[in-house]
Amino acid sequence: MESLSEIFAEQKNIKKIKPPAYSWQELALTIIKDLDVPDFKKSSVFKICRDLSENKIKIALNDTKELCKSGSKWQYFFKVAADLKSKNKLKTNT
Repeated sequence: MESLSEIFAEQKNIKKIKPPAYSWQELALTIIKDLDVPDFKKSSVFKICRDLSENKIKIALNDTKELCKSGSKWQYFFKVAADLKSKNKLKTNT
């Protein structure tokens, strides 16, 4: 049987992973995992998810999964998301 101090010492060594604070952060994490986004582009995924609505992000993700069968899916995702973002700006300006 372990002593009480050993149990507390083990609990301190365990790293606690904090859950995402916002829903767009969780969405960004799923996109990063699904599309195998490289490390140097992960911050861009978070920015896109923060700036666009959740519906538009899901549309871009579904389009990417349907249309991009080979190659780097994450690059195609950025193109689709940029297109949706530009359409969003056109609607708000008119």
